[in-house]
Amino acid sequence: MKPYVILNAAMTLDGKIATETGSSNISGKEDLIRVHELRKEVDAIMVGINTVIADDPRLTVHKIESKKEDNPIRVVVDGKGRIPIESRITNDDAPTIIAVSDDYKSDLTASDKYHVLKNNGVDFFFAGENQVDLVKLMNYLYEKGVRTLMLEGGSTLNFSMIKDGLIDEIRICVAPMVVGGVNAISLFGGDGFMTMDESVKLELVDSFSCGKDLVLKYKVKY
Repeated sequence: MKPYVILNAAMTLDGKIATETGSSNISGKEDLIRVHELRKEVDAIMVGINTVIADDPRLTVHKIESKKEDNPIRVVVDGKGRIPIESRITNDDAPTIIAVSDDYKSDLTASDKYHVLKNNGVDFFFAGENQVDLVKLMNYLYEKGVRTLMLEGGSTLNFSMIKDGLIDEIRICVAPMVVGGVNAISLFGGDGFMTMDESVKLELVDSFSCGKDLVLKYKVKY
């Protein structure tokens, strides 16, 4: 059993979620409100460690009227245990779970960082060789009561999740801009599929304007 997973992201018309330098201010204020309304609805929100290191996000509901209990559980996929101890995601605004691979468990649990974060209320989940076993993580979250999960990438985690058949729905805000760049970050990264036949197919179920942007809603078909 696993949560129902919604991948939500904003990208440029040419499919980029950030420039080569990491600039990622893409969607307008109307879409930011939509995102926070979605955060308020789900049980958990998940990002990869690169997103935490690059952006230091709060992953809370703060762009709309809300209470502390509206904040979803925050999940960070952090295979090598690189979570910065001062990250805002480790505060007490909401419960936080850091998922680390078994290969780095002993190093992390022997560190001062681990004990400081545990004392601050951060939970840890360990599974997988070298990288986090996402299937086991989804099972663990379901057992913790998580029925809906919002995935906010980045690109490597997005691809790993869809490759493992773990994404149920994709909601994409397409901004009317083009940035180009072979090293700019795309919505899906990782190793990628080698042929179009291997690609994951989608079904468009809704689309609507959101300020200057266009939001597309897809069901994932495995």
